[in-house]
Amino acid sequence: MKQSLQLRIGQSLTMTPQLQQAIKLLQLSSLELQTEIQQTLETNPLLDQDDNLGEITVMDLDAGKDGRGNGEDLTDFKAPASTISENRAEQRLPDDLEIDARWDQIYDNLPSSSSQSASMGSDNRDMFENQAGEVDTLKTHLIWQLDCSHLPPLDYEIGMAIIDSIDDSGYLTQPLADIHEGMLAEYEELELDEIEAVLHLVQRFDPVGVAACSPRECMAIQLGQYDPKTPHLAKALVLVDKYLEQLAGNDVALLKRRLQANDVELAEIIKLIQTTNPHPGHSISQNHAEYIVPDVYVNKHAGSWRVSINPDNAPRLRVNDQYASLIKRSDSSADNTYLKDHLQEARWFIKSLQSRNDTLLRVANAIVERQHAFLDYGEEAMQPMVLRDIAESLEMHESTISRVTTHKYMHTPRGILEFKYFFSSHVGTADGGECSATAIRAIIKKFVAAERPEKPLSDNKIANLLGEQGINVARRTVAKYREALNIPPSNERKRLF
Repeated sequence: MKQSLQLRIGQSLTMTPQLQQAIKLLQLSSLELQTEIQQTLETNPLLDQDDNLGEITVMDLDAGKDGRGNGEDLTDFKAPASTISENRAEQRLPDDLEIDARWDQIYDNLPSSSSQSASMGSDNRDMFENQAGEVDTLKTHLIWQLDCSHLPPLDYEIGMAIIDSIDDSGYLTQPLADIHEGMLAEYEELELDEIEAVLHLVQRFDPVGVAACSPRECMAIQLGQYDPKTPHLAKALVLVDKYLEQLAGNDVALLKRRLQANDVELAEIIKLIQTTNPHPGHSISQNHAEYIVPDVYVNKHAGSWRVSINPDNAPRLRVNDQYASLIKRSDSSADNTYLKDHLQEARWFIKSLQSRNDTLLRVANAIVERQHAFLDYGEEAMQPMVLRDIAESLEMHESTISRVTTHKYMHTPRGILEFKYFFSSHVGTADGGECSATAIRAIIKKFVAAERPEKPLSDNKIANLLGEQGINVARRTVAKYREALNIPPSNERKRLF
């Protein structure tokens, strides 16, 4: 083979570091974005946080395709600048001071009462008052009651062993025989009856029914706390002990026959059983509330829907002018190269953030423009929409739309909704139109809410009712939507009252 040099001209798509950074920021959620910004601020000395908020970008849906023509800017928020009339370092203390002299008699530029109460709410309460403290778990709640029982040392150790074997739902996860066997190594004369006695004590702790071995035992313990003269208590205990499976299957005929009760009596028995909690451990909170921070706000102004970026999602950034002024163009020293690299990185990071906000605003504006009927009238007016529809209208790729709509939330008058919520498949209608799957689920939910408890609607009946409204769906499709809404079948929805 003969070696030779050839010159070829071609085009190729290259993922530059700047493009990779922009794509990464685009797919981050609001919390992840705040973490990314904080890390960048800590590692890049030429990037600073700008405390003076500028204009908030707003898009008006009546402003044309770009949404900027007639949009009005919201109020220009400015951080209040604290002014001091005199330099405190230049003030001097008088030579002679009274014994009972106060601080405000010496310095006249102390913070006003309004600034002193900056950390107080409008109702004069400390802003930290409502901060969540340590979470009271089920285990700590039970141990606290065990400490207050003043038991002998052996019974206390048995109680601790039982509490350690209770799961988050409040059920005992180990048989008493295993607990007994585990304690025999330290207490050789321990009897199983002693463990059962302490178990009965723990089962009466708050919440009542904890440390039960099964839902049947748990509900029976709670019913046992009622006054023996409570009407239908005896039959309720029998039902829980022997016919709980039949109650779950809503076998009304068998329950009436076995309990020798009519419809009214059986309804009262079931009401009494419904006062119990089959999962007593869930009544003790174990998790902090998690709050969703919306990425955009949607409000109606002068008859049109407006979309605006949430300014609190991320701080505004700027280049540090002091460090940037130290850069010398002709200098190639290590320090100057370090500043140049970080200056370029800071500029690209700010540009990527702005690009993220612009893309997010454009996608949110396109979604609201197509789903304004939902915002006006509710779920039944939801229009069918897929990612391709938004991608074509904005001339973007579907993968970009997918990144923007993942883990992004929109604050609307109908609640805080994820961008993905507005996308759904469609079903054909009798007049040749399309109906959104979200709208169909809303209609099914309305049908079930309005049905008669003693005669619930079957899936076939719901399909026929939808057909009367021009929505052609099969019975199995109705069943799929019903299961997605966590609605049980008609035989389980049947009630006596």
